[in-house]
Amino acid sequence: MSNLSNLRQLLLQLDNCNYKAYRDIKGSYNFPNFTLIIEHVQGDPFAAPSKIRVQISQSVAGFPPNLYNSQSREIALRDYLTRQFDAAAQESSSFRGSGKSGLITITNVGQEVLERTSALINQKTVEVRFLVGLPARGRRISGRQAAEMFCEDIPQIIDKSLLYQSLNQQELQQQVETIEDADWLRQQLAEQGLVAFIADGSILPRYSGVDSRPLLEAAVPFQCPPQLQVEFTCPNRGVITGMGIPAGVTLIVGGGYHGKSTLLRAIELGVYNHIPGDGRELVVTNPAAVKIRAEDGRSIAGVDISPFINQLPQSRPTSNFCSSNASGSTSQAANIIEALEAGAQLLLVDEDTAATNFMIRDRRMQQLIAKDKEPITPFIDKVRQLYTDYGVSTILVIGGSGDYFDVADTVIAMDNFQPTDVTSKAKEIAQQHRTERTSEGGKQFGKITPRIPLPESIDPSRGHRDIKLRVRDVDEVVFGTEEIDLGAVEQIVEPGQLRAIAEAIVYAKRQDINGKYTLPEILQQVMTDIETQGLDILTPFPQGDLVKFRRFELAAALNRLRTLKVLGN
Repeated sequence: MSNLSNLRQLLLQLDNCNYKAYRDIKGSYNFPNFTLIIEHVQGDPFAAPSKIRVQISQSVAGFPPNLYNSQSREIALRDYLTRQFDAAAQESSSFRGSGKSGLITITNVGQEVLERTSALINQKTVEVRFLVGLPARGRRISGRQAAEMFCEDIPQIIDKSLLYQSLNQQELQQQVETIEDADWLRQQLAEQGLVAFIADGSILPRYSGVDSRPLLEAAVPFQCPPQLQVEFTCPNRGVITGMGIPAGVTLIVGGGYHGKSTLLRAIELGVYNHIPGDGRELVVTNPAAVKIRAEDGRSIAGVDISPFINQLPQSRPTSNFCSSNASGSTSQAANIIEALEAGAQLLLVDEDTAATNFMIRDRRMQQLIAKDKEPITPFIDKVRQLYTDYGVSTILVIGGSGDYFDVADTVIAMDNFQPTDVTSKAKEIAQQHRTERTSEGGKQFGKITPRIPLPESIDPSRGHRDIKLRVRDVDEVVFGTEEIDLGAVEQIVEPGQLRAIAEAIVYAKRQDINGKYTLPEILQQVMTDIETQGLDILTPFPQGDLVKFRRFELAAALNRLRTLKVLGN
C-alpha cells in the first residue's frame, strides 16, 4: 500500500497531463491517521466527481462504544458525522479550475436522520465516503492543486469532523439520545392503540414550502387537548406528554390556514426521525403510514381497483385495471390499493390533493345520478371497512364535507395551529343534521390481490448498453430508457433515497423478479437483504450516496415504471 508521500509525488508528476491520466491514482494510501481509498476516478472534469473513502482506526477516532451500541444510536452517530464532515468540507472546498474542480462534498442531508452509506462505524473503524472533483485547467491535470486537496485539505477536514475529541460532545450526545427516544416512542404506538403521537411543545410549521427548517418566529408550540393527552417515560428525557391519535378513522378539520395540512405533513414525516432543534423530534407515526393523493397522468399496471371503481362504460374491467394516463379518481384508487398490497397500516389523505369525486358523493348527486350510472364508490363508504376488515387506519384532512362525521372515530379541530378534540360535537351535529345519503360501499371492502411483476417488463439498460440510472432531485429516476416520476410520492425526502431505490429495482430484477414471486414477496426479500447485509449489497463497490428507504417508496417506484407489466396483464 502506498502512503501520503507517494500520492503527493504521483499527483505532482501528473501535473499538466491529459485528464484521463488521473486514473493512475486509483488505489489505497496510508496517511498518518487514516487510510484513503480512491474507489472511482472521474473521466472528465465535468463528469460526476470521483468517489473517495477514508477509514480511521477507533484508536485514533476515539468514539465511546455507548454512542453506537444500538441501531438507533449508531444511525444517529453516523448522521451526525455526515453533517460534521459536510460543514468542514464546505469551509475547505473551493473552485480550482474547470468543471467540478476543487469540489469536496458528501451526500446531501435534510432535517431527517436517516441511515446512509456516507458514514459507517464499528468497534474497529470509522469510515466516511465522499466526492472529490479532481482539479483541471481545461482538460489538463492541475497536479499541484490536487496534491493540496488530498494531502492538506482532506486531512484537515478529517481532523475537524471525524475525531471524537474535536467534536461538540454534548451536542453529539443530545442527537444520539433524541433519536433513541424517538425510536422508542414509535415502538410504543401499537401497544397504546395509537397510530401517531405529537409531543407538547413541538414546532410544526416550516420556514417555507421549499425550506423544511422550522419556522421559529411567531410559531405556536403545539399543545394537545386534554381528551387526547397521553404520557410516556422516554429512556433519556424522561416523562413527556402530547397528543395521541388513536387507531381508526380520524378527521383533522378547521378553517383555512389554521394548520390542518401542517399537522398532517408532520404526521406524514413522523415515519422518520429528525435532528435536535427541528421541532418535530418527538412527532412519531406508525412506520407503515402512507400518504395518498390523486395523481393525474400516472401509469397503472394490472391493479384491482374494483373496491372503488366498477362498471366502467363499454364494460371495461377494473379487477385488472391498466392505464397509461390515469384520471384523478383512478389514480387515487390505485394508490390506495398499491399501498395496501405493500402492507400499509395507516393511510394519510388531504382533501386538497385528493380527487373530489373519489372522496364524496352527496345525497343530491346520488338522487340526480343513479348508482348504476356512477362507477365510483366514494372513499367515505370504504374508509370504515378498511379498518374493520383489514385493521388499516386513516387520518384525513377534511374542510368541506361534514358527511365524514358519520364514519369518524376521532375529530380534531385546528384553530391557529392548536388542536381541540371536537369528536362529541361532531357526532352531535351528525345526529341533529342527518345527511340521509345512501351508503354505496356494500358490506365489505373487497379483496386485495397481490400481483406478480413480469421480469421482461423491467429493463434498466439503454438498448444494448449497460445499466443506466440517474436521479433528478427527489422527483425523478431515469431508469434505462424510462423516466419514473415520483413527484407525488411525498414521503421521499432525500435524493439518496431515489438512488438507492433505483439500485434496489436492479437488484430485485437480478435476485427476485422471476415471474413467480408476488410484489409483496419481492419487497419483503429486498428489504430483508438490506436489513441483514446493508445498502452496499445494491452496488458493485461501496458508494456514499445511498440512503435507506421504505418498502412503500420502492413499491411506488416500481408501480410508476411505465413499462411494468404483471401476470395476466
